[in-house]
Amino acid sequence: MKPILLQGHERSITQIKYNREGDLLFTVAKDPIVNVWYSVNGERLGTYMGHTGAVWCVDADWDTKHVLTGSADNSCRLWDCETGKQLALLNTNSAVRTCGFDFGGNIIMFSTDKQMGYQCFVSFFDLRDPSQIDNNEPYMKIPCNDSKITSAVWGPLGECIIAGHEGGELNQYSAKSGEVLVTVKEHSRQINDIQLSRDMTMFVTASKDNTAKLFDSTTLEHQKTFRTERPVNSAALSPNYDHVVLGGGQEAMDVTTTSTRIGKFEARFFHLAIEEEFGRVKGHFGPINSVAFHPDGKSYSSGGEDGYVRIHYFDPQYFEFEFEA
Repeated sequence: MKPILLQGHERSITQIKYNREGDLLFTVAKDPIVNVWYSVNGERLGTYMGHTGAVWCVDADWDTKHVLTGSADNSCRLWDCETGKQLALLNTNSAVRTCGFDFGGNIIMFSTDKQMGYQCFVSFFDLRDPSQIDNNEPYMKIPCNDSKITSAVWGPLGECIIAGHEGGELNQYSAKSGEVLVTVKEHSRQINDIQLSRDMTMFVTASKDNTAKLFDSTTLEHQKTFRTERPVNSAALSPNYDHVVLGGGQEAMDVTTTSTRIGKFEARFFHLAIEEEFGRVKGHFGPINSVAFHPDGKSYSSGGEDGYVRIHYFDPQYFEFEFEA
């Protein structure tokens, strides 16, 4: 598998995300640039300029009309995907860590960090009501007193959001009332990433406790565990096979003390049902911070601490591969 290398960032990648059709790939990093690429050949389509700090998160809506980004410059911004024009600027008291559109693309949510004396909040805005954007007044704001949210996604049908915390807890918040519907604690350390399956019935979490875990989206029931010997920064589910890919490595500050080989910077493939590892892909010169499967399942991408994004198209052997139980 010869990867397509995307060089568009000067600092380490924080998140990569495909749109629903998978023809575009959005990448954000610890520099203020938001890039969008053609996933088929790695050509850079454009950039969204405006942030002044590290960009932590990015999301595109269902029909790829709008792009949402959250940044350490204390703002969440809405962009016109095609023209790159900034449509809305929502200022916050602290860095925006996670953001996302609901299923219909009308409601956005984002969570802010607990820092500089401010609490961690999840804010909900309805884009159909311009006054909320103009006055920077969300229709709902949920405070998180105990530990800050480090990753969050919309649940099935946009009825709730699923949030992972610094302490390893998972919460399900109602998008109507804001109350906590379910709480589970299966991880012992921070949850770095949450990604849903294609049909939104399951999701996979990646944690600093060296595991990735599979959960049911409605009940938050824990189903599978994928174990490694390093912190897992990101995990993604294949849309058409029972495969899950994990990306991680050591903490960034420990990297210089080990060689690349010992660094364990490979993307690792596990079988969803048997929880066994069946493949690794090398390439990054540092921990992998974000992984994503293409919506057609024929390729996947990874973004690393080295600032590169790599798009890998699977070889024919991958599709013929059968697990011998």
